[in-house]
Amino acid sequence: MSRRALSPSQRVRRRMLAALGLMTGGATIAAAAARAATGVPGAAGAASEAGGAASAPAGAAQKVLRLALRSSETSLDPARIVDLYSRSVTNHIFEALYGYDHLARPPRIRPLAAEGMPEHNAEFTVFTVRLKPGQFYAPDPAFKGRKRPLRAADFVFAFKRFVDPENKSPLFGSVLDIGFVGLAGLRDEALKTKKPFDYDKPIEGLQAPDDHTLRFVLDKPSPRFLQDLCNCDLFGGVAREVVEFYGDKIGEHPVGTGPYRVVQWRRSSFIALERNPNYRERYYDAEPAADDAEGQAMLARFKGRRLPMIDRVELSVIEEGQPRWLSFLNTQVDALATSANEMPIDFVNVAMPGGKLAPNLAKRGIQGIRSLNADCGLSFFNMEDPVVGGYTPEKVALRRAIGLGIDVEREIRLARRGQAIPAQSQVLPHTSGYDAAFKSENGDYDPARARALLDTYGYLDRNGDGWRELPDGRPLELEVATQPEQINRQFDELWKKNINALGIRVRFKTAKWPEQLKAARAGKLQLWMLGSSADRLDGQSSLARLYGPQSGGQNLARFKHARFDEIFDRMKVLPDGPEREALFLEAKKIGVAFMPYKVHVHRFSTDLLHPWVVGYRRPVYNWEWWHLVDIDESKRPKA
Repeated sequence: MSRRALSPSQRVRRRMLAALGLMTGGATIAAAAARAATGVPGAAGAASEAGGAASAPAGAAQKVLRLALRSSETSLDPARIVDLYSRSVTNHIFEALYGYDHLARPPRIRPLAAEGMPEHNAEFTVFTVRLKPGQFYAPDPAFKGRKRPLRAADFVFAFKRFVDPENKSPLFGSVLDIGFVGLAGLRDEALKTKKPFDYDKPIEGLQAPDDHTLRFVLDKPSPRFLQDLCNCDLFGGVAREVVEFYGDKIGEHPVGTGPYRVVQWRRSSFIALERNPNYRERYYDAEPAADDAEGQAMLARFKGRRLPMIDRVELSVIEEGQPRWLSFLNTQVDALATSANEMPIDFVNVAMPGGKLAPNLAKRGIQGIRSLNADCGLSFFNMEDPVVGGYTPEKVALRRAIGLGIDVEREIRLARRGQAIPAQSQVLPHTSGYDAAFKSENGDYDPARARALLDTYGYLDRNGDGWRELPDGRPLELEVATQPEQINRQFDELWKKNINALGIRVRFKTAKWPEQLKAARAGKLQLWMLGSSADRLDGQSSLARLYGPQSGGQNLARFKHARFDEIFDRMKVLPDGPEREALFLEAKKIGVAFMPYKVHVHRFSTDLLHPWVVGYRRPVYNWEWWHLVDIDESKRPKA
């Protein structure tokens, strides 16, 4: 049919699909994906070469889950990512030794690739883990037609990759901080000699005595070491021959032992996953609390089902809130759920006014779930920046004044649509160390006190133009990094209003989120607002943003404070208890006093799912759930 022959309603629909990114050269994403799945190149790009078919049983239609990522991935190489958008994908491609029971509340750790819980010595410095038999990588050309088993050495190799200087991993500091004996020495040797990292050199801290046994030796007691082995998105097994086969393109060819594999990828636009035909025999099981009616009902419905229950997951990058919301309403996206593809905040009060699902959505059978997340929204100050960085009294006063000048309650009411609570520190809800009763200056809005601080420390309007200068008389202007999406413009307006009210000029540096993250890691941003989510039970992981040795990685602010680092190191070796809680409190107070971060809020999430998505429970940590839900095709509208 020619464009001229289309009816007005058809033209409107076609324009809407194009705006949503759901048309590719005149074809819907579903059609383009179907062409890719059958090996027929289309405008969306050909499917990755991946071996045999990975689809539903013969004669059965594929079950497809369609989601919308709210920002593009940066890479799919676990050693080179830190953003939750990429990690939400790798979570389902790789499989760690351990993970969290998806129905247990509070969360409980259980084996994944491991045969059982680890053995350890009394000092918590030596851990032995045995692998389940019968685990294989997804088919890939790197294996030259062979079915490649998972081996213990693959985990040793995966951990080493994080500290190889060539990989420039943003998490190398976090991995070194685990304390594997000899691992830091391997990195130092590569840096000193300028030679390639020696993966073949054995170290005491990471051993694979045989194909099914791992032995970890730590340089200090680590009572919570098990939590370091729970991240499928980062710490799954990696086959060395895959990395060597793809070289510097490894970020485009993730190959793991998890439930899914990538079959199609159009960077920053579309990713399709299909079930890994070599995935181990894994069956739905969980341990919800006895009084957890919802969890018990899910267990009764799905217990014993082979995982994954869904054959294919399609991810479209839709950054703007309105197109993402429309794509859900028009059933082109099946769920807006978890932080990576959550409900656009602009439409939260349309979907769930007063926290209750809107009648028109309830009539359609849509599920609405509201939760307080283990996360925060925060702004970091680059401590090496000549304007906002530094540890002298006037620099600390400037950051604290800016923090006091930010009207968080207004931010929650207007930009966040009421979907948050003010934060008092970096430690996140649902993690150890979080205290709902803790109160600090971080949670205060006091512009009068902010202006008094600025006056006291020499940030004055010397020339009478209405704007303050630095104590040495030079102009004072903040450069705030931001993104081009509509929701960011709302936050920018609030920033400008708050900071201008203190007599400080503001300009904005706009770029896409992955570009800003790259610049932040390199120390090239002065100030940026972003979010942070917990990936484990222990709240110390959120304090890593203040830990000196992780500057440029988790510590985007590049904060360095000897007493804080001493506290952080001491906390790692202590068991949970009153002494460790006292150190949590002192660490939080140091963070508030020096203000390398202004922690704005802890956020609520609103998850919406169409009635054909069944079995969803929002993860507390990480973002693994695609393989744990089912699609009831009888409830999905027919095309």
